Amino acid sequence: MSCWKYWPKIEEIADKLENYGVDSLDDLSSLNSVDLDEIKKLLDEIEVIAHDETIDFDSAKHILDDEKMNQALKLIRKFYLYIGARLETSNAEEIINSDDPQAALDKFHFYERYQGLLTNESKLAHWHEDKTFVFVGSGPLPLTLILFRQKFGCKCIGIEIQEDVAELSREVIKKLGLDDGIEILVGDETLLKDLDFDILMVAAFAEPKERVFSNVWEIIDEKTPLLVRTYSGMRAILYAPLTDTILRGFHKEVMLLPLGNSNNTSVLLRKVV
Repeated sequence: MSCWKYWPKIEEIADKLENYGVDSLDDLSSLNSVDLDEIKKLLDEIEVIAHDETIDFDSAKHILDDEKMNQALKLIRKFYLYIGARLETSNAEEIINSDDPQAALDKFHFYERYQGLLTNESKLAHWHEDKTFVFVGSGPLPLTLILFRQKFGCKCIGIEIQEDVAELSREVIKKLGLDDGIEILVGDETLLKDLDFDILMVAAFAEPKERVFSNVWEIIDEKTPLLVRTYSGMRAILYAPLTDTILRGFHKEVMLLPLGNSNNTSVLLRKVV
């Protein structure tokens, strides 16, 4: 089915978001709950479009490659990224202040989607308690690390560039009783050179991607599995997908499309020389 039917709707949503008049993410911190709820509703409408399985990849590229549509998508992606980070931070704080932290975690807006990601990504490497898993860009709610630790018992290390975000995630991990198996380090991907690890993952929102993957290529060996999350098909309207240019020096071994309401395509890469 053609994607053309969605062009007016995508432009309409972008116009509504633009009415908030923000030029940077910091300006969004002052938005009230009514405005935030409206933004969430608009992004929910975008997700409905993104999850339309009747739109094939070639049709989706018409949107992604169009210069005018890219201006709309740039704004939509900005809000999508911000709201995701805000939801993670809110849930992290709820966990820390809860008498039942696991129940608070289970209520996270995207919890079910992460379980779908875990199902895919558990197929891309050999996970067990003797493995060390490093995740670059772990964020305020390190759900990826939490789920892999809980399911496979592997040692988990998160790398987070913002110190306050790293400290918040440490509090979450401690509250869940997982601090004996999950460690959060402050820094960027260059910390990898000082770590011994068996499996590496780079977060979908790790930026700037060119620098991140260039540094990862310099550090990782050809045998270590590198897992990445990207966006494909219509889901790429939510966030810019990884390009071949960004991933130069890596070979795509396996690519698993999203399950259920998950947004990320999971990819296994290997370094090539």
